Amino acid sequence: MRKMILVVPAMLLALFALAAPVAAQEKAPPPPQEKPAPPAANPADVSSSDAILAALYDVISGPAGQKRNWDRFRSLFVSGARLIPTGRAESGEFRARVLDPEGYIARSSPMLEGQGFFEREIARRTERFGNVLHAFSTYEGRRKADDAVPLVRGINSIQLFFDGSRWWVVTVYWQAESPDTPLPKEFLPAKQ
Repeated sequence: MRKMILVVPAMLLALFALAAPVAAQEKAPPPPQEKPAPPAANPADVSSSDAILAALYDVISGPAGQKRNWDRFRSLFVSGARLIPTGRAESGEFRARVLDPEGYIARSSPMLEGQGFFEREIARRTERFGNVLHAFSTYEGRRKADDAVPLVRGINSIQLFFDGSRWWVVTVYWQAESPDTPLPKEFLPAKQ
């Protein structure tokens, strides 16, 4: 028994000695990369929920060949914000694609700047509790501002956060209108 008491600590010591070189060869995971803070926002863009929603529509709109002000766009979003388009895929399934503001810029800027796009809000339902606001915002999109018929219509479900001094966009989750999902009357302007 005495021999066993001496052998067990010796075996443990040998195991630790063998494991040390292996552990030293394994690389520690890199520290998480902190995302840079968004650019400073124009105070007029973030002073109210109406202002930030107007800025959100305005910043992506413009004629073909016009660069969008992507720093202004970035300044509207809280760190970790998401933009989520959803709709029917060619396979027939409904899918959602989750993007951050940088992913949205990379995916959308060629179309927005190359072909032109003007998006405007035509109706809104809003609910607020404390610092949380949800806007169900019905939109129309056109290639040119004066196009008689919209290219696309749909609903943006937009979540906003008020930090005590300014508003932030947390999530924009949207679906375009389609033949099998027409816009309901309650989400259209009263005249339509």
